[in-house]
Amino acid sequence: MGIGKLKIGGSWSGVLEVELDDWTVAMLRQEVAIRSDCGGPHCLNLICSGRVLRDGDGTEKLSQLGVKNNSKILALKVSTDREGKSVKDEFLAEEERSNRLSRLKAAATSLSSRHADGSLPVEDFNLELENQSGEKVQLGSETDQRAIMMGLMLHANAKALIRREQYEDALEVLTMGEEAFSLCDPKLIEMVDNVSILQIDMVWCYFMLHDISWLSVAGVRLSRARKGIERAHGKESSRLRVLQGGRYPELALHLRMELLEGVVAYHGGQLQKSKNVLTAAQAKYFQLQVPDETLSLLMSMGYKERESKRALRMNNLDVGSAVDFLVEEKMKKAQKREENLRRQQEIMEQKQYGVTPLRKAVDIQKLNELVSIGFEKELAAEALRKNENDTQSALDDLTNPETNSSLQNEVISRKRKRLRKAATAAIEKLVSMGFDRASVEAAVGAFGSEEAALNHLLEQPNGSAANPSVPLAETQGTQVADNSVLNAEQGGSGASQTGPSVVERDVEMEEELTEELQNADAYSDYDIEVIKEGEAIAHYLALLNSADNNNA
Repeated sequence: MGIGKLKIGGSWSGVLEVELDDWTVAMLRQEVAIRSDCGGPHCLNLICSGRVLRDGDGTEKLSQLGVKNNSKILALKVSTDREGKSVKDEFLAEEERSNRLSRLKAAATSLSSRHADGSLPVEDFNLELENQSGEKVQLGSETDQRAIMMGLMLHANAKALIRREQYEDALEVLTMGEEAFSLCDPKLIEMVDNVSILQIDMVWCYFMLHDISWLSVAGVRLSRARKGIERAHGKESSRLRVLQGGRYPELALHLRMELLEGVVAYHGGQLQKSKNVLTAAQAKYFQLQVPDETLSLLMSMGYKERESKRALRMNNLDVGSAVDFLVEEKMKKAQKREENLRRQQEIMEQKQYGVTPLRKAVDIQKLNELVSIGFEKELAAEALRKNENDTQSALDDLTNPETNSSLQNEVISRKRKRLRKAATAAIEKLVSMGFDRASVEAAVGAFGSEEAALNHLLEQPNGSAANPSVPLAETQGTQVADNSVLNAEQGGSGASQTGPSVVERDVEMEEELTEELQNADAYSDYDIEVIKEGEAIAHYLALLNSADNNNA
């Protein structure tokens, strides 16, 4: 890496030229201490990329700690009596980090439980498992579904941390993801490559943290990952190639795996094996380099640089195939948006029907089947809700005059309750705008919807409305139902409150987890920039060549 310039700020501001491959943290701290006249190196903390640079065993060089040319270093003075406070602050930061990870795990557990067992979603989306073609899949039992969902959520979150270079936190989350996947039937796990990719990501974090203790387990993890990928993708990715229509999405993933295998072999003294694997990784690295002319050609068609590179890498740099890929991906995204909108509307409809005695949502597919044979929708929904989505029991109730009458009464009662709740919400909103409560209640009772009531109130002198004589209970339902769907009570009239209780959600953590999943696609796990990988391959091959020259 040679001489690099470091931009120092804090107790001293300026630029230092240092030998990144030779200087240690202690040497840098000493130099900054002299220039800042702070009373000695022990009075300084050096912070780079959000983490404190520590001396360690005194042998690690700045380049090994991730300090690069033009890196920004913050130098903070720490007096002797403040060092204890710094330790305290560090302890509090670690405690906060631990608390955050606990919240993350709890949120993943809660989300996977709600979305795997048929419970009525409290959000306006649903987490569903898809294969690489974007098709919905049902893997195993409810327990298996929950374990896979939780593992995927945590893995996606860890990938986001890796992109932000927060490798220590990412490793913690990956470990939780690994635990979640372990709860699933091993035969199901063998069908997919997710766990193998997670193993590679764990070893990548070990490598980026420069933690020498990882060597004892990295080889084992990489061996499992290679076997798992071969099982899922086929020998030499033959099965994946068929599924992907001749595309090469896995190339960057194999590059990273081979780099890590080469590093493990190097530190294990297997120099020839290391050279062979790293040479193979370097060939893939060169294969993934996108020529400027090819990239410019795609960008001239209106595609962005990031998506153009991705398409070219996954299609062996073939422009025609890359364009087909981009068109196909655009169509898939449009279909996904339509599917998400349809699912949102479906969930809103489910909320309107309430939940079963075991607090499950009314099954829309079964509901549509009953409607298709002539039953009124709300009545059929009530029958399914009451009978825990058992179609035959619901049919029995619908065709029995006595139980059918009871169902109709339940539907009427539910509708009235929904209308009252919507009307109450409209009244409170209009009153909060400054209108007189009596006038608001009369207007909502007469005109039904919040918008119509507001228009009427605005037409009155000084905002006071005449007293229409239509009773609130007789308000027409179609006008106020728009605001009632999301507020519909869970459980409805006569629903048993047995089953799991509603636990307070950690919305912040749940949104963090689901944001990554909703932005991901079938190729996200294979989408690696390989810049750091290329640098590491060159570094270790240089070390191997140097060793060869010394032995010659």
